[in-house]
Amino acid sequence: MGQSLQNDLHMQLFLCGDVMTGRGIDQVLPVPCDPILHERYCQSARDYVRLAERAHGPIPRTAAPTYIWGVALDELERASPDVRIVNLETAITRSNDYVPKGINYRMSPENASCLVAAGVDCCVLANNHVLDWGPAGLLDTLAVLGRLKIKTAGAGHDLAEASAPAVLAMGKKGRVLVFALAAPTAGIPRGWAAARTRAGVNFLPDLTPPSASRVADHIVKMKRPGDVVVASIHWGPNWGHDIPVAQQQFAHALIDDADVSIVYGHSSHHAKAVEVYRNRLILYGCGDFLNDYEGIAGYEEFRSDLRLMYFADINPANGDLTALEITPLQAHRFSLAYPATEDVEWLAAALDRNSRRFGTGVQQEPGGRLSLSWSSANKRGQ
Repeated sequence: MGQSLQNDLHMQLFLCGDVMTGRGIDQVLPVPCDPILHERYCQSARDYVRLAERAHGPIPRTAAPTYIWGVALDELERASPDVRIVNLETAITRSNDYVPKGINYRMSPENASCLVAAGVDCCVLANNHVLDWGPAGLLDTLAVLGRLKIKTAGAGHDLAEASAPAVLAMGKKGRVLVFALAAPTAGIPRGWAAARTRAGVNFLPDLTPPSASRVADHIVKMKRPGDVVVASIHWGPNWGHDIPVAQQQFAHALIDDADVSIVYGHSSHHAKAVEVYRNRLILYGCGDFLNDYEGIAGYEEFRSDLRLMYFADINPANGDLTALEITPLQAHRFSLAYPATEDVEWLAAALDRNSRRFGTGVQQEPGGRLSLSWSSANKRGQ
């Protein structure tokens, strides 16, 4: 089992799943966008607010930017991680140039203060919603995050910017580099790929060994000795616990060939298995973290209402994982609350069951949190 380091160079990273602060959530924040939608299901973002209220009760309008995070802010204050990384699946724009793709997420530039309220250091943007409102929406997103001094990875004005890592300096602890990639299996159109003279996302066409080699070579060229590397990948469908062999092989290749410390996978609406390979962390699917899905029926067996905070302890001297703490939360009235004991027990059992085939276990700890254990066969050098 990994143990936390007890020296000054201990580094802790916070990661979570999809942060979707557009649509209904944007409507309850102080300065929302026009609520008009271009969906078959709803024509107004306010409809999602009403659905959630029908399920769980009243939601405040013009809520403070801190409201949507709920008790997650208490957990962040308790853990005080060195770095806070989220997958932002929402364009920050008032652009009306929507892409006819069925679902489009945006929040107003004024409401982006909610990201500052949680102390977010880095937003990964290589996903299937950052271009929902066209290139103008992406450029607005980059400009707003730049003004807020939040680093970005995975999208840019051109391919060079989209493929460059976010660089987070940790003083004596060194640097964290965050690379981000978007795969077509998560619904990213090939036309969204950044090019030499075109804005877009850092597109990953497939998970083949040649693609893994190209990504690993790029990481190696960009990193310095002592850097801790996070590789964010938006991949796979929204539902289901299956882990394709190609995903595992791709993740292993990044660890073997580019010395990546964390493979940070997301796209699934619920948490998926966790693996530790050669003392490096692989999160195959972090689940959703913030969205407006309350009141929408379907796929209840996956318990997508349960949201996870991942606190990964890394030894910056060698990039190894030393411990992983997981804090379960629950969506309630467009905010995050602590779940009931039986919900934590259900989640612990599900994560443990799905991770066991990778030699990884999940245990309950006091205070409603979970911890990770892994077999000696997965330790570096074995």
